[in-house]
Amino acid sequence: MQKVIPFKAIRPVRDKVALVSSRSYDNYSHAELGAQLSFNPYSFLHIIAQSFNSHEELPAAERFKRIAATYIDFKKQAYFIQDDLPTYYLHQITNEDSSFCGIIAGTAAQDYFDDTIKKHEKTLSKRERLFEKYLRGVGFNAEPVLLTYKDDEEINQITSKYKQRRPEYEFATMQKQVHKLWLIQDPKDIDSIQKSFEKQDALYIADGHHRSASAALLAKDLAAENPNHNGEEAYNFFMSYLIPESQVKLYEFNRLIKMETDFDSTVFLKTLNQNFDVFEKGNGIYKPQEKHEFALYTSNQVYSIKLKKDQYQASNALEDLDVQILFDLILKPLLHIEDPRHDKRLAYSHGKKSDYYLKEQVDSGDFTLAFGLFPIGIDTLKNIADEQLTMPPKSTYIKPKLRSGLTIYEF
Repeated sequence: MQKVIPFKAIRPVRDKVALVSSRSYDNYSHAELGAQLSFNPYSFLHIIAQSFNSHEELPAAERFKRIAATYIDFKKQAYFIQDDLPTYYLHQITNEDSSFCGIIAGTAAQDYFDDTIKKHEKTLSKRERLFEKYLRGVGFNAEPVLLTYKDDEEINQITSKYKQRRPEYEFATMQKQVHKLWLIQDPKDIDSIQKSFEKQDALYIADGHHRSASAALLAKDLAAENPNHNGEEAYNFFMSYLIPESQVKLYEFNRLIKMETDFDSTVFLKTLNQNFDVFEKGNGIYKPQEKHEFALYTSNQVYSIKLKKDQYQASNALEDLDVQILFDLILKPLLHIEDPRHDKRLAYSHGKKSDYYLKEQVDSGDFTLAFGLFPIGIDTLKNIADEQLTMPPKSTYIKPKLRSGLTIYEF
């Protein structure tokens, strides 16, 4: 049973929402960040980018202190308001090729610990602790965790009803996205949504594993420090954007390899024949058409390589994952890449980039080889999470990507 609650968000006033909300801090280049801070006085980046104008990196405690102070200043200047009633926030994101619509709500740390909020990535304890300190220091969370759930007809009917109404927010971004947000405050609709989520067997983290892990860690620590803890305190929940699994977009993460010694592609291709059927595809662009098929780019030549299924038997969902197969059968034994997270010969390119990118990188000589992958499906992600397995790094690129400062959850 999933506990998904409405909350009273801190959020930008309507006439400034397009200026206040921002992309995730990590998605800005140094130049973009500087431009936003120079020309947009309302940007949420002014709150979180406290080290940008410093000549040296600020200590974490000082940076968190400044973030909290700037946030308070934004509230004093009435850039934010807070809703009077507990609210579910229906948020639609539309771009040139897709549309997403989900509910921003509070999800329970206890469900995270009980593993009914399921994970497919391994988190680093050092990052968990750092972000927990951040949450303690600033007292709020401004970017939701992306969760997905099995499509529910009752939730769909309620959200469809609200989408016929005028939204509280409607604005466009420089990335050609249109954002709309509706407030769900009717007690009957709130009760129906809450009960529908209670019927879900599990929620799945699509993006935000470290944020959810840190928020759960904070909840555990604050509960231990609170002699009057009752389980309903704000710190027992973390802000999430819950989206039906039919709407989640999963893109492949391709691999590029720069060999540091002489590389004989003829010998390499012959070696591949042990586990793969190899087909020439000319010198253009080729995208894998099915699971267990890879596109291989070498200098002026493209191949389709398909796993020989009689040569390989997967014993679990991870071993059936194309990224893992590529590592186990090619990257590690043939190219001697032992650590895909840190090996400098290996680079990644997600499937939202141009179809020509892999070919260009190899033909230019910047890389020796490139492997194009077939995107995984949501069922694969769920199977790995259900089996409590961990995907390798850069297994999938997930959309939607969410904004910071659109709704803020205070602890």
